[in-house]
Amino acid sequence: MKNKNFYLMLVGCLFFTTVQAQEEKFEVQVQQVSQNIETITREEKRVLKEKIDQINDQLLTNRISYDEAQEAKAKVAALHAQNIEDRINQEKKTLDQLVKEKVSLGLSQTDSSMFRDTLSNDRAVDDLARYKCGININMPRPWKRTTTQLVFAMGLNNLVTEGAVAHSDFRYLGSHFYEIGWTYKSRLFKDDNLMHLKYGISMMYNNLRPTDNRYFIKDGKQTHLEIYDKNLKESRLRSLNLVVPVHLEFDFSPTVLSADGVRRIVRNKKGFHMGIGGYAGFNIKTKQILKYNEDGEKHKIKNKNDLRTNDFVYGASAYVGYRAFSLYSKYDISPLFKSNNIDQNNISLGIRADFN
Repeated sequence: MKNKNFYLMLVGCLFFTTVQAQEEKFEVQVQQVSQNIETITREEKRVLKEKIDQINDQLLTNRISYDEAQEAKAKVAALHAQNIEDRINQEKKTLDQLVKEKVSLGLSQTDSSMFRDTLSNDRAVDDLARYKCGININMPRPWKRTTTQLVFAMGLNNLVTEGAVAHSDFRYLGSHFYEIGWTYKSRLFKDDNLMHLKYGISMMYNNLRPTDNRYFIKDGKQTHLEIYDKNLKESRLRSLNLVVPVHLEFDFSPTVLSADGVRRIVRNKKGFHMGIGGYAGFNIKTKQILKYNEDGEKHKIKNKNDLRTNDFVYGASAYVGYRAFSLYSKYDISPLFKSNNIDQNNISLGIRADFN
């Protein structure tokens, strides 16, 4: 009886040892499958990231368009998502076979827990969208090397007479200028956002309002101010110029880093900037407007007669600002009138906005 019990104990120990060894083997095999799933996901993401970087480089060097880049990114992302799914499905089949073999011996609570944890790695399958994780496939749209802006400016206008604006014959706060235009802005260097050439076309309105009830008259080859014989409510000379402005612009926007930490030219005019240059064009219309009241009636006179203003205009201009807005100044090097004994030149100071 004792020998029988001894043999039963021996058989039990052998059986327990065998089961324990099988469980340990099962655990190692399951852990290997889990590691394989993680390796597959990591490898596919690494290759995908390299391909996305190559596409971004082609986009930044203008070898492909933005839409072509987005289409290419979507294709490679879908390809590697499918690779992840196919390769993980192979590991799942291996895992299923291990489970079937294990079922014959029965799963312990520990095994079940481990099995559920392993299958939770199957989120790698659900994470087919996780190819985006850590990889910015929707990188911010790179700022093109040449861009366009709508320009609007306004402010005060006056005349420089004998090198001075002091003691002007025109109202300081009543004389204004306006400018509206369309510009192109081209980055001069491929990988540096500092310097740009800015050029386009603008309409400039320069208004002058004389003081002391005066208006402009033409006297032979001279144009000068005289007192009007009625009490003027308004006296204004307006010149409309069509010009081509050209500026060298310095953009001090901070360096932009992509998600992978690589320095890229993404967008300009996000910080301080300044421009210096000039303009040239033609005076296309000059009009003098006079308003007065007489016998209880309002009168308005629009005088379009030639006041001997220069047909060709040119000047210098500069601006400095932050983001879209700038302090803006311009000066007509060409005199306002053709042959006056004393040259008088328009000068303007105001605010400028460049809208991308």
